[in-house]
Amino acid sequence: MLVWLMVALGLVILLLAGDMLVRGAVNLALRVGIPALLVSLTIVAFGTSAPELLISLKAAAQDKPGLALGNVVGSNTANILLVLGIPAILATMHTGTCETRKSFVVMIGGTLLFLLLALRGQFDLLSGVVLLSVLALILMDQGREALRHRRDGAGAGACAAADDDELEEIEGADPHMPWWKVILYLVLGLVGLPFGASILVDSASEIARDYGISETVIGLTLVALGTSLPELATTVMAALRRQADVALGNVIGSNLFNLLAIIGVTSLFAKIPVDMPELQFDFAVMLGASLLLIPFVFLGRDINRLWGIVLSALYVAYVFVVLS
Repeated sequence: MLVWLMVALGLVILLLAGDMLVRGAVNLALRVGIPALLVSLTIVAFGTSAPELLISLKAAAQDKPGLALGNVVGSNTANILLVLGIPAILATMHTGTCETRKSFVVMIGGTLLFLLLALRGQFDLLSGVVLLSVLALILMDQGREALRHRRDGAGAGACAAADDDELEEIEGADPHMPWWKVILYLVLGLVGLPFGASILVDSASEIARDYGISETVIGLTLVALGTSLPELATTVMAALRRQADVALGNVIGSNLFNLLAIIGVTSLFAKIPVDMPELQFDFAVMLGASLLLIPFVFLGRDINRLWGIVLSALYVAYVFVVLS
């Protein structure tokens, strides 16, 4: 029982520390004059992936690569099947009107690149450079596109209004936050993340030993589900507020960052061996779950309650198969 409580404690510390780091970094960037647009494309995106990143780095450093890789693959599967499924059960998400085709195609491309590199048998320095280079190109393209949309507005007044809107949409943005509070958030986030990651990785490894299952399986299920809780909370609120574009965009963006940023950065510091016989089923499920979004992205279908039940049931079935 104690080890399960330690897992819960590690998750809570990770999620709180991640939120504090995002708030501190966002407001530090805004206070020193970095544009809201750049903050939303980079700092917030990286900050919300900080728990997964720290878990992967910690696991790789402790020679537990299965936990690092399982966390990313399992999180991507959970993001689509569960993070979209549960909110759809609560309220139909009208994704038919969302313009997410380009970002979805980019996510599928990132997934295929990830799987192609996995066939090499390990994620190493070369893999990390490739993944992070692709991520940099994607961010540059997003930045240019966002700036182009801004220039197409109605002059300076529209730009100012757009900037205000961007500021309001950024999580934790408070242009009037005092410096001492900004620094406190940063310190608590930077201290809490490695502390929480250490507790979670050690506890998850102990559970794997106690139940005689691999650390990869623990990463695919328990750790992945825990680190997907922020995305689930965000998507539930977006669905209840009828903001389907936010919900779908959150999932697509999170999955892309998991594959490119987390595995990319971790590969720079440690080699991550890929056990294809053990993971080929999970890779196939991750890709299959991503392709399930095609009707909602390209055919104008809404994610209604029936689809929500189907997606959630598929995730439960997946977890059952993995654990058995």
